[in-house]
Amino acid sequence: MIKKNILYITLIFFFTGCGFAPIYLKNTNINFSIEQVTYEGDRDLNNFLKTNLNQYKNKDANNKINIEVNSVYRKVILSKDGTGEVTNYQLEAEVIFLIKPLNKEIKITEKKIMDSMGDKFEEARYERIIKQNFASSISNKLSSELTIN
Repeated sequence: MIKKNILYITLIFFFTGCGFAPIYLKNTNINFSIEQVTYEGDRDLNNFLKTNLNQYKNKDANNKINIEVNSVYRKVILSKDGTGEVTNYQLEAEVIFLIKPLNKEIKITEKKIMDSMGDKFEEARYERIIKQNFASSISNKLSSELTIN
């Protein structure tokens, strides 16, 4: 029991003292503010992106930017079984951001292979979760790009 407690204390000390921080932890040192965004393309993906990009409004930032977003979402059939039923899809989200004051174009693509499900309602629900994850990942990658530049 004492050895177990010492191990826990050691682990807590190690992780609190090592300076570890997640890469995409909400960054308070953001040097930009996304002021206005216009969206074209896939409605669901754009709504998820809008939710994620709203966190990058920063009143104190001097670098105010406007963004045009053009998103494309595809669900491509990868394989079918002997009866012609789809067994696998590849889900792809491609988003092109045009950063207005810089006239810089940033293209971010996410892909995932998804198995077909017998329950189409559950399949649609799972696909929606994947879209949310795509939007979160794309927003984080955009933030990294904008922070670096």
